[in-house]
Amino acid sequence: MTANTQQTLDFQLYINGEWTPARSGETFDVFNPANGEQVARVAKAGISDVEAAVETARQTFDSGVWSRRTPQERVAILNRFARKIVENAQELGYLEVISSGATIRRVSSTDIMGSAFVLQQTAAFAMEYSYVSHLGPGIGVPSTNQVWREPLGVVAAITPWNFPMILAMWKLAPALAMGNSIVVKPATYTPLSTLKLAQLATEAGIPPGVLNVVAGPGSSIGEALVKDPRVDKVAFTGSTEVGQRIMEMAAGTVKRVTLELGGKSPSIVLPDADLELTIPGLLFGFCLHSGQVCQSGTRILVHDSIYDQVLEGMSKLASKIKIGNTLDPSTGMGPLVSNQQLDTVLGYIQSGLDEGARLVYGGKRVISNGLEKGYYVEPTIFADVRNEMKIAQEEIFGPVASVIRYSSVEEAIEIANDTIYGLAAGIWSRDVNAALKIGRELKAGTVWVNDWHAIRPDAPFGGYKQSGFGRELGYQSLDEYSQVKHVHVSLTPELRQRPWAGALF
Repeated sequence: MTANTQQTLDFQLYINGEWTPARSGETFDVFNPANGEQVARVAKAGISDVEAAVETARQTFDSGVWSRRTPQERVAILNRFARKIVENAQELGYLEVISSGATIRRVSSTDIMGSAFVLQQTAAFAMEYSYVSHLGPGIGVPSTNQVWREPLGVVAAITPWNFPMILAMWKLAPALAMGNSIVVKPATYTPLSTLKLAQLATEAGIPPGVLNVVAGPGSSIGEALVKDPRVDKVAFTGSTEVGQRIMEMAAGTVKRVTLELGGKSPSIVLPDADLELTIPGLLFGFCLHSGQVCQSGTRILVHDSIYDQVLEGMSKLASKIKIGNTLDPSTGMGPLVSNQQLDTVLGYIQSGLDEGARLVYGGKRVISNGLEKGYYVEPTIFADVRNEMKIAQEEIFGPVASVIRYSSVEEAIEIANDTIYGLAAGIWSRDVNAALKIGRELKAGTVWVNDWHAIRPDAPFGGYKQSGFGRELGYQSLDEYSQVKHVHVSLTPELRQRPWAGALF
């Protein structure tokens, strides 16, 4: 890798603890969404590269060099890995910003330390994990019975472009803690920080071959990973459509799968909500990372009595968000990840207008103040939205909010649940007990009260319905990366004492 940030960076694949060129010699370019300029050239993996990475991971796992180490030994190395991330925070942050469109303000305060903290928290859970549990005495026949938790084997992790580093870590941390080997395929827009993480993992003492990264198009190498019979599990974060395809492909070899998919999260504002808190929270809910967040609060349900007041407050505050250079610490909102995503978001904005929604703020591409080459769009607020509209039902992945009017709590709950998704939801109210009662009725994997994007490494995260299944983070994530084995030891020495002795003989 070339470290000179004034030049185009060069990255190869990372296989068996080494930088490795693609066998075809092909590369692809990575661009900065803030200005459209090329920032990196990355080796483009083909099918043979994927096969080599999987074979390396398989052999490494079967050798036991990582999988048979004690949890204490693995934990010590994972904690060193976390320290390496902190020590290399400046480079990791830079790589994340120039490829994903994240602001340095957010990456520096959240993503770097968040990735390290996920590793540390998962390592702490791994020390407490019940690898062997004992069952009670058998009925009638003396025996001992244990339930063992063992690593699965080889994990294929397919990660998205919106939070490439931290979402990779959501999969890396539990997979490595349980002793698995892993092959990561990052999104082609944003492979840089993941490739750097693999190098740091080796430097921290994770054996070569345990963590491998192959970059390239999901339509070819992603499918090859999912279909490979040497892969025991697929962990995917991305769109519901791709998640459905992964389920179909994984069925051929009956793989374990966890899916964290799309969302269209409802944010319910009750009449008694503290608007000085709620209005900034609503903006944070759908404008963080320009709305390119799966759990974004993009359906805002507001009671009749405060509807106009909330709209006015949101519009006024949206005008204060600084849109600009992602490397400027004062910037609050950066660009969308690509020109394609910009076109998608602008298309959804037009569909909202075509279906009769009222645009009260934003709705345009930002091309002033030197931003004309970037993929920037204004925070966009639609009023008078009906829940059946396209902008209220489909995941836009941009800073576009649909503000929907309701008259009763029962109506709000019905609207909130009227979606194929179920990733997150929120309630804004001074009455926490009333909010919690509503939370019981919401079909979502995470419910926030008077907050948004409050994700903790010790709390499980995942979806209901077509937002996926399985959980990342929390103690429960270790279950997702382990196999269950029941071991029975008979303590009955004589054949005649066995209850089955007379069944056949």
